[in-house]
Amino acid sequence: MTDDLTGTRRAIATGTLSATDAIKASIAAAGSAHGRPAFLLTDFDRARAAARAADRAVDDGRDPGLLAGLAISVKDLFDLVGDVTTAGSTVLADSAPALADAPAVARLRAAGAALIGRTHMSEFAFSGVGLNPHAPLLANPATLAIDATPRVPGGSTSGGAVSVAVGAAWAALGSDTGGSIRIPAALQGLVGFKSTARLVPTDGAVPLSTTLDTVSAITRSVRDAVAIHEILSARRVDLGASCDSRAPLAGRRFAVVRTVLLDELDPAVAAAFDRAISVVSAAGAAVDEIALPALNELTTINAGGGFAPAESWAWHRHKLALHGERYDPRVAARIRRGEAMSAADYIDLLTARSRWIPTVLASIDAYDAILSPTVPVVAPAVAPLADDDVAFFATNALLLRNPSAVNFLDGCAISIPCHAAGSMPVGLMLWHGALRDDRLLACALGVEQALEIADR
Repeated sequence: MTDDLTGTRRAIATGTLSATDAIKASIAAAGSAHGRPAFLLTDFDRARAAARAADRAVDDGRDPGLLAGLAISVKDLFDLVGDVTTAGSTVLADSAPALADAPAVARLRAAGAALIGRTHMSEFAFSGVGLNPHAPLLANPATLAIDATPRVPGGSTSGGAVSVAVGAAWAALGSDTGGSIRIPAALQGLVGFKSTARLVPTDGAVPLSTTLDTVSAITRSVRDAVAIHEILSARRVDLGASCDSRAPLAGRRFAVVRTVLLDELDPAVAAAFDRAISVVSAAGAAVDEIALPALNELTTINAGGGFAPAESWAWHRHKLALHGERYDPRVAARIRRGEAMSAADYIDLLTARSRWIPTVLASIDAYDAILSPTVPVVAPAVAPLADDDVAFFATNALLLRNPSAVNFLDGCAISIPCHAAGSMPVGLMLWHGALRDDRLLACALGVEQALEIADR
């Protein structure tokens, strides 16, 4: 398998590669030692049928679809017709099968995707670590060749990222409420794009936070991220006439925020981030350092728990009363924080956010994108977190810190790999405010290209 969904799709459409052969490789990877734990349920027969349909279309001179029978994994958060959506829990295991696909799933299927299986996730998507006591341990495959210590995959789209990392899927449908696409992408050396939330419907997905939830995908390249986003959002991305492949970063203006987002960096993350900034500057972009004191306000604004506990409590409170013992205790504890929030507290949170967003946007509006480490650490080892709640919650908070600021901003962001070959994966996050997605993706294409050239 090559490393590019869009290039492979072109090979299938031109008849130089069969979708059937591509799906065989994906299925083999899904059955590998690292691939199996990524899936809670597989549907290889239906995936093979989608691949055969793509090949028949090519043979008949018809368009095989934008995804041309290629394997796409689906986070166990989304409805697939005929399947039970469990959201990584045992609580929903007895629910009725879905009567229809979630809109995001339907759009992928209509584009010719071979939906290869439902993937492992943090229970109810409520963790950036990626551990789930209801499923077999899912170790980070991207770090095992570098360090034999089992490390976390990142969450909550943990299995989705692993499915892409091992070659079982070309892209993974997931969700991002506080970093759940970007965190596993960063820790596994992949691309994770969180669009502006309103661009993709969240219907047919178990909610974590109706205010912050975003439906997006993990891919292997920025070009693939653009392609998948166009399908999920049912719109064309305008990369702009200024996206010159010869000098894609010329004239771009970026900012590095000193406040909060550069605190507590691992040496490996700090080195990779500094190198990325040097590469971007050398490629012709202007990079300024700025203070963004409004970021210091987030701790106070969210002191009561924030949107996720409040909105999760509304959805889970009856299930917790009946089946609380079946929840991951760490997830249940976070949801129950919402019980203590009053209606007045929730309205105060909405008001604080509505005032905070314009303040931040005024400070960053002049820039094409903001550059930050996606997360401040490389993938943490599993063992210290397995039985130590204090360590687990501290690590979870650290992983969520940078990406969650963008969700609170109602913004868009993308994580792309910026580490040197043979070293622990590190993600570089480009981000901005709402509906700046197209310019952000154009910038990410340029940064990705510059980093690739620097690595040659």
